[in-house]
Amino acid sequence: MPYDPSAFPPFAVTVDLVVLTVRRHALCALAVRRGEPPFQGSWALPGGFVRADEDLAQAAARELAEEAGLQVHDPSAPVQDHGAHLEQLATYGDPKRDPRMRVVSVAHLALAPDLPAPRAGGDASNARWAPVEELLQPSAYDRDGEALAPLAFDHAQILADGVERARSKIEYSSLATAFCPPEFTVGELRRVYEAVWGVALDPRNFHRKVTGTPGFLVPTGGTTTRQGGRPAQLFRAGGATLLNPPMLRPEV
Repeated sequence: MPYDPSAFPPFAVTVDLVVLTVRRHALCALAVRRGEPPFQGSWALPGGFVRADEDLAQAAARELAEEAGLQVHDPSAPVQDHGAHLEQLATYGDPKRDPRMRVVSVAHLALAPDLPAPRAGGDASNARWAPVEELLQPSAYDRDGEALAPLAFDHAQILADGVERARSKIEYSSLATAFCPPEFTVGELRRVYEAVWGVALDPRNFHRKVTGTPGFLVPTGGTTTRQGGRPAQLFRAGGATLLNPPMLRPEV
């Protein structure tokens, strides 16, 4: 029999973005206040519907640009300032996750260096960076008494999955450098690990590990005093994608 698309229930596909950065030594996620129903006025992860003429990666890159002002970093191109690492995270398809209709979301994880305050775009009425620990609370409020959590839809679960992906991947890959500017110090990289893992690390032991891991860091030949004190050596990310030995997360 000929294929009849009307015989199947309609559903939509969206992309949701877990955009993580390190601000003031804390792991933060981009949250947007929804300007339209459902969950109007609630905070949520940025994202939107996939258009008919784009694939998932294109939709995620578009939403990243529209709602965070970030461009996806092209690994084959020279290092870009404020270029974001973007990867697919997971798919969420609970039939009741969206009260409007059946919506399947393909979540993406985006990582970028310390960024300025975001500007709201699309159907968002406001946007902000917020510590992930606050966004993952059953209920949380900012200094002005405004409710930050719970997040709309199933975005708390998506955010938790994205944070765990980041925490686990920086153990065995060079992903932590995606939180850093093109040139960075070992101290700045250590603070990334501390913010993502939520632990304090021994500076000397960390320095020995990262500089002794083949292909992880490459000296640029320059120094900086932006951290204060004596000039610190600058590095850039090396060509290694997998770390051997891995940077194991301390048990807490």
